[in-house]
Amino acid sequence: MTDEHAERFTQLRPLLFTITYEILGSATESDDVLQDSYLRWAGVDLSTVQDTKAYLAQLVTRQSLNALRAQSRRREDYIGPWLPEPLLLETGNNTDASADIVLAESVSMAMLVVLETLSPDERAVFVLREVFGFSHDEIASTIGKSSAAVRQMAHRAREHVQSRRKRFEPVDPKLSMEITARFFAAASTGDVDGLLEMLTDDVEWTADSDGKRSAARRPVVGAEKVARVLIGLVRGAGESGRVEPAMYNNAPALKLYLGDSFEGVITVEITDGRISHFYAMRNPDKLTGVDIPREISR
Repeated sequence: MTDEHAERFTQLRPLLFTITYEILGSATESDDVLQDSYLRWAGVDLSTVQDTKAYLAQLVTRQSLNALRAQSRRREDYIGPWLPEPLLLETGNNTDASADIVLAESVSMAMLVVLETLSPDERAVFVLREVFGFSHDEIASTIGKSSAAVRQMAHRAREHVQSRRKRFEPVDPKLSMEITARFFAAASTGDVDGLLEMLTDDVEWTADSDGKRSAARRPVVGAEKVARVLIGLVRGAGESGRVEPAMYNNAPALKLYLGDSFEGVITVEITDGRISHFYAMRNPDKLTGVDIPREISR
């Protein structure tokens, strides 16, 4: 390992983390992949590297795909819905991801959930092509397919995502948090009519707990049903329950507490001024890194 190795890797780390997180949906596993990739990079003869960005992107993508395939096998025994780990984004120092619409959408919960429906190779192709703009030839050498096969895969993945992804709306943090705060204030008083006014008709509540915490094991769909879930959650928490406003995955969120115990993160998706989706992360294994801010880039 030389200073040159370290300098090149560190300079590209935000981009490499973003590629890995978008393929895996896990910040903690992404850290592991980057650590392993860094050790592999340390043994590379730099005189053989023509394009550092392309080389390291290829390296982390291959390691991410290995991790994703292992993750897929573990998920066969997962209890209830599987959601991506909430991602706390670094702010300041010109690291505002919301200024880049493509980047902001690529780490949104809604996009990551759609990416879960792609095969591992399709997911890598979509991320590398649509978000990061790598060529079909570069992607082909990364995943060991022909350029023609990658073109087909990219087209198929793009159509698949577009057919399932709602129109992305850039987040206005202040307005979004106001809507979210008003909603939970209404939930705390049991104001059903007030809640329904702030929900889309087809609003969805999806909770991830892997059976380790109390949570709905199937998505709940429809304004009245979701309103009842929220009122039940607030009543169940009682006076010891409290929420803290936050931003995760470039979207408004609330951190949940029972007394001093951290219970989870609810990320909120807002469409046309109303809440269209709640993503509730209750699995303690996926909450270990939620307070670590990450810098992303493309």
